[in-house]
Amino acid sequence: MILGHIFERNALHYPRHPAIRFEGRTITHAELLARIRRLINALAAQGLGPQDRIAILSQNCPEYVELHGAAAIGGFVAAGLNYRLSAREQSEILRDCEPSVFVFESQYAARAAELRPALPPQARLLCIGEPPSWAQGYEALVSAAPDSEPTLRAREEDVVFLIYTSGTTGRAKGVMLGNEGQIEQSRAQALMQIPQQNDRKLIVMPFYHIGGPTELLTYLLAGATIVLHRAFDAPRILRSIQDERVTAAHLAPTMIEMMLAVQEKTPYDISSLHTICYASAPMSVALSRRAIAVFGRIFMQIYGMTEHGPGAALLKHEHLPDGTAEDARRLASAGHAIFGTDIRIVREDGGDCGVGEVGEVWMRSKAMMQGYWRNPAATAEAIGAGWMRSGDMGYFDDERFLFIVDRKKDMIISGGENIYSREVEEALLLHPSVNEAAVIGVPDATWGESVKAFVSLKAGARASEAELIEHCRSMIASYKKPRTVEVLEALPRISSTNKIDKRKLRQPFWDTMDRQVS
Repeated sequence: MILGHIFERNALHYPRHPAIRFEGRTITHAELLARIRRLINALAAQGLGPQDRIAILSQNCPEYVELHGAAAIGGFVAAGLNYRLSAREQSEILRDCEPSVFVFESQYAARAAELRPALPPQARLLCIGEPPSWAQGYEALVSAAPDSEPTLRAREEDVVFLIYTSGTTGRAKGVMLGNEGQIEQSRAQALMQIPQQNDRKLIVMPFYHIGGPTELLTYLLAGATIVLHRAFDAPRILRSIQDERVTAAHLAPTMIEMMLAVQEKTPYDISSLHTICYASAPMSVALSRRAIAVFGRIFMQIYGMTEHGPGAALLKHEHLPDGTAEDARRLASAGHAIFGTDIRIVREDGGDCGVGEVGEVWMRSKAMMQGYWRNPAATAEAIGAGWMRSGDMGYFDDERFLFIVDRKKDMIISGGENIYSREVEEALLLHPSVNEAAVIGVPDATWGESVKAFVSLKAGARASEAELIEHCRSMIASYKKPRTVEVLEALPRISSTNKIDKRKLRQPFWDTMDRQVS
């Protein structure tokens, strides 16, 4: 079976039912499949073949869904670009995946022009919206093609999505997600969320991120309607829930907190909502109590990773902030392993940890990635004997609730975005005054975590906090830059290894928190 069967089945069984609601437009399941077929036929006519990459620089829109559908049915590989990255970072991704087609929204035309040298010479450029003179219009291309069944057909072993995630070295790695894995991921999510054909699922998480495509496919699996948003705005999302009678949503805890601030002052009718799935981080007990008081007991947490898919879930009936002390404690957990996923907590020597003993979280399921694109060394490091080494440190309690306590890799999650310390450190070290740099995540009431840097300067050198932050902004995406920079005479060291002691740097910020990571 291929992932594209979801689109075909919906068009067969629910042809007139809305598939997408977007900015006042309605696209039915039959219309969506016809558009996907036109796109596949148009791309095939331009010479694209099986497993050719399509790079996408766009915010969420129906065309993005069509491109995902073309990969799922036609056998292409969809590679979304994070539009918040710098031109340098985006260029590295394009050089790595070597797309045959680069699709961009007209609002990113200037950036697309800047990225053209990173594309293969034969790459085609398609613009969603009014195209510049050097690109072809996406709509003109699709409209001119027939909606007949394409001759190109995906194979079960094909890669469908290439999702780029930064590594500890700062180099982005392309996570290869295949047909079998994505079908398994959709089924696993459906078992937890129980989507129905009459659901209306709000998606605002970007499609370059694993959360957007996962939730899209989970609800399309049931033939439901997707209420699609380009970007998060709390009042707009609440009004959409009210006006569209949204029944389910996927949000980051930061978004939930922002919506609460609005809803508590200016209530919208959110009575249609029965499920809010949140990921990237748990909600604190205090935030859970506040959210449940306003929205009801409709929250569930998913723990997973791009390379593996969902691993564990804390379900709606397990969110009990006013229950026993044990119930409240488990709100800080990631819940239980989901059906079809095995989880181990592993010591450094490879043995399994006991109850309450912290080790690295390993997972395995059919949803696991096929590997990192053109990076067998990184693949071998991440996957051993069929297990995905998550890089997260955690433990099981006596009922196998999974608790994540730290990250083996120095990753920071701020507002649902992954930020790797090494990337920020490398940027700081390029400043002529910086001698050493260490970057950590510190608690942030709004974003979950924020980026804090510690630096020591070269002898006789000077650099202000504002100067160092601005320097980082010029080197990496703005959201990755430190929010604060502290200059120390020397960074603390671990005596046995002489490595910078990040645990000591973190300790003052996290000692009073329930978790060592947000």
